[in-house]
This record gives sequence, structure tokens and C-alpha cells, in this order.
Amino acid sequence: MEFKFGNVAIVLPPLQITIIGIIIILLLVRWSKQLETRRFTVFLYFWISTLVIPIYSYGSSEGDFQLSLPIGFLLIILYLSNRERYHPSKMKASLLGLSIAIYQLILQYVG
Repeated sequence: MEFKFGNVAIVLPPLQITIIGIIIILLLVRWSKQLETRRFTVFLYFWISTLVIPIYSYGSSEGDFQLSLPIGFLLIILYLSNRERYHPSKMKASLLGLSIAIYQLILQYVG
């Protein structure tokens, strides 16, 4: 979506991406209210779990191949394995981040 104002244009993402982004923000705010202290950590857990890192790369004359994994989610799961740090809201936020990481992987391999 593009709005032109003379020589300036504001470009917004497609409507479905905008709606999904708003829903994600609303869910994270709702889950952060369930924590008693350090409510911002839900956003950090979400942000870290979206991290996708290539672990193997191979290039040839036919093309390039890159194998990527959602390393951020794996790190968060290892960190939350301690009972003192575990909270359902943090796990929900990291699972939501995993879904975004999987979406990034799909875009990487399809596109």
C-alpha cells in the first residue's frame, strides 16, 4: 500500500502483514501483563526466538544451498528449562517467535 503526498511517499506493508503484526503486538502485551515483574522480557523472548541462523552453506555452479535453523528458539528453550525461569507467558511468546522463524525459513527456501 502506497500513499503519495507530492514528492514524498509512505509505503506500508500489505494489509494481511499489518493485521498479523497488530495481532502479535496485542498478544505480547496481553502476555506481558501476566508477569508480575520485568514485563518487557516477554518481548525479548519473542524477539530472540525469531532468530534464524544458517548452519551449513554449499555453493556450486548450479546454485547455492543454505541450511538454516531457528537457533534463537533453541536457546530460549534451553534457558527456560530451569524451573525458576519458566513462565507460561514466556513460553507462549517464544512459541510465537518460533512461528515467525518458521515463516522466515519458508520464505528463504521458497523464494
